[in-house]
Amino acid sequence: MKKVTLEMPMVAKCAVNECAYNVNSNCHARAITIGDATHPGCDTFMGASQHAKSVNRIAGIGACKTGTCKHNEDFECMADSVQVGMVHNEANCLTFAMR
Repeated sequence: MKKVTLEMPMVAKCAVNECAYNVNSNCHARAITIGDATHPGCDTFMGASQHAKSVNRIAGIGACKTGTCKHNEDFECMADSVQVGMVHNEANCLTFAMR
């Protein structure tokens, strides 16, 4: 398998316990994608009763599609780190800040 090494902000905390990638408030996806043009939802959220087995990996932010966020630069997140949590019953980037 070929591998790519990238620098990207990490998901410092995830409070969405229902997500398959969440184990002990940490996201264990390889990377997450945030939002659409206006809404900072966690597009990687996957509700499941079974959780990730690869707990040595901490997720980064691979892409941000929320153009109204001040941390978004060329569709990538430039925050130092992000936190994900529930807002109105949806997994959202809690680090989102309007431009």
